[in-house]
Amino acid sequence: MERLWRVEAVSELDWIARAGAKAKGKRPAFFDDPAADRMLSMLTALIGEVSVMRQRLDTVERLLDSGAPVTRAAIEAYTPDTAAAQERGELIRDYIARVMRGVQQEVEAMAAPEPAIEEVSAALRDM
Repeated sequence: MERLWRVEAVSELDWIARAGAKAKGKRPAFFDDPAADRMLSMLTALIGEVSVMRQRLDTVERLLDSGAPVTRAAIEAYTPDTAAAQERGELIRDYIARVMRGVQQEVEAMAAPEPAIEEVSAALRDM
């Protein structure tokens, strides 16, 4: 896998400054409450980090199963075969669905049409 940066340049980066850098343009808003949008942003970043760790752990387990030495170079060079890639894809989809279920339920609730005022009024009268 080809790296997008040189190793020498990585050590020179100020990772704290890069983490605090603001993206160009307006931040997308999905919820009425900005705090909910910030939490969604943090959750999404955390999901990405955990997904990468799960893939690396899967790589280590597969290297161990094959009897290959587990080194950083071996981990970086590992390319899953079609079956392993499909298994990883299914695991990641399941993981994301589990973690994002609460958000999905909220989105589904927002998409549900609200009853007409006449229906609400009639329901309140009938109580």
